[in-house]
Amino acid sequence: MHDDLVDRIYECSVVPEAWPAVLDDMAALAGSSGGLLFSARRALNWTASERVADVFADYVNDGWFGKCSRRTCLMSHEDPAFFVEHDFWSDEQIDADPVYRDFFRPRGLGWSAGTGLTVPTGDNIVFSVERAFTAGPVDRASVARLNALRPHLARSALVSARLQLRRAAGATEALTALQLPAFLLRESGEVAEASSLARTLPEQALWGAKGRLHLTDRIADKALADALAMLASGGEDSVRSFPVRDADGQPASVAHVIPVRRSAHDVFGDNFALLLLIPVATERTPSATLMKSLFDLTPSEARVARGIAAGDTPETIAAAGDVAISTVRTQLRRVLEKTGCARQADLAALLARIGATTPG
Repeated sequence: MHDDLVDRIYECSVVPEAWPAVLDDMAALAGSSGGLLFSARRALNWTASERVADVFADYVNDGWFGKCSRRTCLMSHEDPAFFVEHDFWSDEQIDADPVYRDFFRPRGLGWSAGTGLTVPTGDNIVFSVERAFTAGPVDRASVARLNALRPHLARSALVSARLQLRRAAGATEALTALQLPAFLLRESGEVAEASSLARTLPEQALWGAKGRLHLTDRIADKALADALAMLASGGEDSVRSFPVRDADGQPASVAHVIPVRRSAHDVFGDNFALLLLIPVATERTPSATLMKSLFDLTPSEARVARGIAAGDTPETIAAAGDVAISTVRTQLRRVLEKTGCARQADLAALLARIGATTPG
């Protein structure tokens, strides 16, 4: 993992002017010309690498954004991954597409890798890297490198999207602008500052001794402590997005632990991490969306989770995917860890409850 790039991705969460350089470096990992970030809720906000910024200004201002089907394909795909054109279309379909034929190719572009995120807050987020047409399609090794960054991009972009890609003057302004339950934490877990919405969740979060934040869900509270400890040690292999259950064991929100990095300290002072509690809005967020956007599942882990939710056994999932049963069991163990479940039955019940009130 590119530790410096990951730190810079988190810096972008509250310092959006840092995104263009980060998108540029992200594109370089995929042999591409530049990268971009779109976020939409009530309004469209976007930013891009300097090398492709003018192209995408035309893309938005001249109406090509609304004509392009790429975004729709990315947002509708269930796997938590970056996708390329050939995942959706044949060469003949790409050649005939007016957006590719009349916009991208005349400007020297024409290949990309992109990913979409829909989260319960209503934010729709798209990342992509754009490659020169003469360089050919984005290869699978490049997609794998982008997928390794995806969980970090998702958490950082969620904050950026809530701030509408604008830098806040200070911590209080940033926490207010998020319009979410949010806690600014010191390394010890002590609460330095909290949003007004965070103070309305005594059933999920409590202040303990020395001002340390405790989540009432014991499994989630341990996940929070583990995430903070791993960040303090410099480790990257930690679960930073996990469910928080209510007293009945039903998912009430999903916690995101977002490190405060580099010049993000200009906004959040010498504090250590930002904790967001995203309400689980089951009436408008399908379980597949929660799995891909909130739990840091890899594409293979997401497939296992969907299989368990559908009632399939690990053996059935292995046979359907033409993979070894040992591989599926390893992936299942990681899914259990990331979703805070002790048993396969608990995972099936959790996903069923998330999806129970979701319209088809």
